[in-house]
Amino acid sequence: MSSPSGRMRARRSAGLAGEGRAPGDKSISHRALIFAALSNGDCEISGLLEGDDVLRTAAALRALGAEVERRGRDWRVSGGPWKTPGHALYFGNSGTGARLLMGAVAGAGVAAVFDGDASLRGRPMGRVLEPLRMMGVNAVDNDGRLPVSIEGGSDLSAVTCKLAKPSAQVKSAILLAALGAEGLTRVHEPQRSRDHTERMLNAFGVELGFESDGGPGRIISLQGMQQLHAANVVVPGDPSSAAFAVAAAVITPGSDLTIKNVLVNPLRAGFYETLRDMGADIAFENKREESGEPVADIRARHSILHGVEVPATRAPAMIDEYPVLAVVASYAIGETMMRGVEELRVKESDRIAAAEAGLVACGVDVKSGPDWLRVKGDGKAPHGGALVKTHHDHRIAMSFLVMGLAAKEPVEIDDAAMIATSFPDFSALMAGFGADMAPVS
Repeated sequence: MSSPSGRMRARRSAGLAGEGRAPGDKSISHRALIFAALSNGDCEISGLLEGDDVLRTAAALRALGAEVERRGRDWRVSGGPWKTPGHALYFGNSGTGARLLMGAVAGAGVAAVFDGDASLRGRPMGRVLEPLRMMGVNAVDNDGRLPVSIEGGSDLSAVTCKLAKPSAQVKSAILLAALGAEGLTRVHEPQRSRDHTERMLNAFGVELGFESDGGPGRIISLQGMQQLHAANVVVPGDPSSAAFAVAAAVITPGSDLTIKNVLVNPLRAGFYETLRDMGADIAFENKREESGEPVADIRARHSILHGVEVPATRAPAMIDEYPVLAVVASYAIGETMMRGVEELRVKESDRIAAAEAGLVACGVDVKSGPDWLRVKGDGKAPHGGALVKTHHDHRIAMSFLVMGLAAKEPVEIDDAAMIATSFPDFSALMAGFGADMAPVS
């Protein structure tokens, strides 16, 4: 079942209850497809997110010569040597797919043109292209943005690269390019970012080295010319998608729901840590490990919440969840300050500006700066009653639908179509819990 398009409205709902599943983790889904396509055999992937972003990556890999096909509920990928595609690789709105594949294409030694929709064309690619050029990649860009043309046949050299700021996408692009470089590439991240690439490279037989930098960061090293061996991948539920149901539960009186089989990697669990700091009743149950990643069932119940200071150091572990955290904070007692969130300015939309405008329209006390967002609540339900502009951003859309489930008056969004980017079954999942959400005719 796909998400509706057009305007959508969420109304104050009775307690949300039941069990459900979040879609497969988007970050791991992209990587599973790419690494399988780089490997030397056949790979089976189960639980893959079938949202638009991931399907764009699958299509790009087919154009690069890999066999990628859906078989029942699972996916089969046959890797092998890549080829220069006969057309530009189009990524829609997927920054993850574009940035990771820039590194992979460079490492594979083929040429390709990368493009996307108007939103993706406005997002910066320089942070990826700069280290790739240090390695010897010839790339032509549009003032640091798409379209980007990577020329094949370059002899890549290992580099030591210190990232200016933590970024899993930049780190991953460098490591993927390093597979085709002579020598030992070292990536120094000033603060640990999500480590799915490192975990999955290990699962596909690639050896990595790790060393502390004496502070919050670490140095990752990879010897070039290693071959990926075929492996099967089980994709766990996406914690960033599960966050919407969990947020709805903690703000909606009478709620008690469980999201099954969710990734709880500590480098992705900052949102849940923050909710606990606020006093939320959240439990990780049935903890286990699948395909090298920690997973659990997340149980969430309605809670009395208090404002907190969210440290900037937590941002890499929850960067996608700040819009829905801002919504949750509007139901809390006191002030919630979110710092170190400048990356939100260059996501699918300026998420700080979009979240602030939506909250103001719903009667919430909110202020922002270049790298911070402050929300103040009084412990009561905000008024709501607004039509919120999503700016074609799926996380803004879902965040304000969640807000409407407990606000005094219904909350509408101007377009729900882009929700399919990351969470095609969002409406169906929430309806199963008893949420009152419906298209506006």
